[in-house]
Amino acid sequence: MKKIIIIAFILSGLSIVSSCKKVLDYTPPGVLSSADLTSPTAIEGLVTAAYAAIGNGDMIGPIYSNWAFGSVHSDDAYKGGGGTGDVGDVDALEHYNLVTPNMGWFVTRTWQNLFKSIGRANVALRAVGSLSETNFPDKKVRLAELKFLRAHSYFTMKRLYKNIPIFDETLSDADVLKTSNDLSNEDSWNKIAADFQFAIDNLPETQTQIGRANKIAAQAYLAKLRLYQAYQQDATHKVTGIDQARLQEVVTLTQAVISSGKYSLSADIADNFLPETENGPESIFAIQFTINDGTTSGRMSYEDGLNYPHGAPQYGCCGFHAASQNLVNAHTTDVNGLPNFTTFNNSIADLTTATVDPRLDHTVGIDGHPYKYDNTKPFSNSWVRDPGVYGNFHTMRYQQLATSSSYFKLGPFMGTAKNYDILRYDDILLMQAEAYIELGQQGLALPLINQIRRRAAASTGRLKKLDGTFPSIYNIKEYPTAGWTQAYARQALQWERRLEFATEGPRFFDLVRWGIAEPTLNAYIDVEKNRRTFLSTAKFTAGRDEYLPIPQSEITFTNGLYKQNPGY
Repeated sequence: MKKIIIIAFILSGLSIVSSCKKVLDYTPPGVLSSADLTSPTAIEGLVTAAYAAIGNGDMIGPIYSNWAFGSVHSDDAYKGGGGTGDVGDVDALEHYNLVTPNMGWFVTRTWQNLFKSIGRANVALRAVGSLSETNFPDKKVRLAELKFLRAHSYFTMKRLYKNIPIFDETLSDADVLKTSNDLSNEDSWNKIAADFQFAIDNLPETQTQIGRANKIAAQAYLAKLRLYQAYQQDATHKVTGIDQARLQEVVTLTQAVISSGKYSLSADIADNFLPETENGPESIFAIQFTINDGTTSGRMSYEDGLNYPHGAPQYGCCGFHAASQNLVNAHTTDVNGLPNFTTFNNSIADLTTATVDPRLDHTVGIDGHPYKYDNTKPFSNSWVRDPGVYGNFHTMRYQQLATSSSYFKLGPFMGTAKNYDILRYDDILLMQAEAYIELGQQGLALPLINQIRRRAAASTGRLKKLDGTFPSIYNIKEYPTAGWTQAYARQALQWERRLEFATEGPRFFDLVRWGIAEPTLNAYIDVEKNRRTFLSTAKFTAGRDEYLPIPQSEITFTNGLYKQNPGY
């Protein structure tokens, strides 16, 4: 995929269908329309442009990084940066009660960027559909790839906004503007699922070019969708039940991924966050990025560009995405190497004496600990931009060293060519485990969760300090069979998901899916506001804060056709 991704730049000016008036009305000079692209070669370029589009977010309109929407918006991290007024939209997300439909950054811009990616897919679908299989032998495969990409963008939108308009390539521009967002929750999930099912039915298990979606990736993504759909919500987002048939679909689909033998856990969790080991055995589908590809500054990822240590001389900006004390405490373990489920947050953990899960040092920048596996430049409290507000911890999973071949600095902001995993094998194992637990078959979940813990225990090779010692006292063990009830297994699964994907962004969406966002986040705030006074006015309101508001500009543009989410 990296060899063909440059074509996307040639096609990046294509007019696309979007719910945003500015996108609909603006035609850049000198661009091509889909009508100009009728040859198989040109249409292949349109497909590549659709792949590029899912990576075309930006720092204030992210569409793949969930550091703001899923990490800061949860109990994993604080906003960071230069005080609460610095990028105030993320401060509003952190406080919940300040989010409004008029927020131009993040809430509105992310909506628009996602619809641009959907528009790219629809343009390409129309173009591919216009050719015969005689003239374009890869027609069905390309249609399946495009529907996979479109479903990915719709899935992302649905997790963020819930009530979204869904339209396909058969609608005219006028029809798109008549498409409301009042589908039932079940119907919208099923519409997105239909695209993934088409992809399953028409994609090969293996693609010759790295980065293209395959059948297994489509099965994995449909499993993810069905898991979310299984937790049935009412109009005010309350979970009213768990659909057992949907859970069984999750088991069947994840088992297809596992039994394919194409994917496995990497030996070290660090492999998921380094460019040298990208597209490895754990990566099922990833957005591909490039550097030194013949363009001015490469095809880079900038959505996490605010999140490097501010005071470190090799970076210089901007100190956002600071790990919370709650998250750090959650990594502590008891004498048996198991999580401190009920007592982890009773006090501030003393990391010089507490035993911890090794994933802590893959996730959090801590004074004196190697930063991003470089023991010659350990993290320093002096790198923290505003410790008086946000404390001294930082995050680092999606950051790269300044010496990395994937790193690029554009003005004060940092970009990276490290691919961005959308689907990983560790997620597949934990999705299947979750389905088994909610089906009352928690015994089948135990070995799946323990696979994750065994890998975590083995992921210490890159963590040593310069003197050869470890920066933390590691103690992590597998869960025993004794006492493995459904309730205990559910607690373990939820804990494991938090640590395995800490600061990557799934946390908030997991809490909403499980129906425990309100009690979890308000309990977090009640303790944390005494440690971080900037959270003194934060409050999660059930029935509203599970989803972002529909941007007011979109409601106005459709003359009220789009209906606002509850509570806004």
